[in-house]
Amino acid sequence: MPTAIAPPQAEGLDGTSGEAGVNICTAVAWPLSKELGVTVTAKPFSWNDGGLPALDLCTLLLDRRAVTVGVTALPKQPDSVDRLAAGSGTLELLPELGPDARISPSRVVFPVDDRAVQVLSTGGIDRYPTGIDRVKAVAISRAVRDVVPRLLRTARQTDSACQLSTPEAEKFIGTLVQLRRDYRVNGALTCIWGSFDATVSIVESFHADTIPEAVRTPPPRFAPIGKPGYYLPDQGELVFRQGRRVVRVSGLTNPSREVPLDTLLGVVGPLLPLFIK
Repeated sequence: MPTAIAPPQAEGLDGTSGEAGVNICTAVAWPLSKELGVTVTAKPFSWNDGGLPALDLCTLLLDRRAVTVGVTALPKQPDSVDRLAAGSGTLELLPELGPDARISPSRVVFPVDDRAVQVLSTGGIDRYPTGIDRVKAVAISRAVRDVVPRLLRTARQTDSACQLSTPEAEKFIGTLVQLRRDYRVNGALTCIWGSFDATVSIVESFHADTIPEAVRTPPPRFAPIGKPGYYLPDQGELVFRQGRRVVRVSGLTNPSREVPLDTLLGVVGPLLPLFIK
């Protein structure tokens, strides 16, 4: 069954491409450089992971060590912090950031006003030489906490192309969508529709030469779309190549339920002429 973890993103959606403009990371990079005495830079773009809860993301670099900051795109729910912390290892209380803050070997999670925040160190926390130490993780989290309230994004960001698939997305979600995150990266389209308990996304990439799922053992089930196309029911995902583009269609629910292939085909169907060009 698919779980409340974000599906794979299109190649490049890691802060090297995405949406331009001021984001959490660009706002805290210079103050953190002065506070920590190390070079802290922000990758210039932000993106969205389409998980549950869906996060607006950006990336900081501390001497080339990546730290990803995520803020829930919708107001937090009672279990939002727990969802962000799930599967990250042993959790400890982090009183420096409040009674609900937690720290694990890879991330810090905490609430800010009506949002939940995740500060994720790709190389770990207090893990050398790849990660950052606890002091830096706490300092980054404090800086993020201070700027989140003034940099929250509106829940609805739409692209007219994605609108074609909205009726099918809402049929999957079961209600009018509360979250939209539509944008283009180098012409490639991302469409995300979401609620507190379900998310469906279409993510296109121009530069993916391979489909990693194709080399799994046992091989994934073929889908009647693309050259080639695969359906991964355990992940709620349909992935296919159409010309020089790779397209991923993903559905997540909480609690988890199987996403039928026909549902994913129905969501992407109205947009297929875009990917055939």
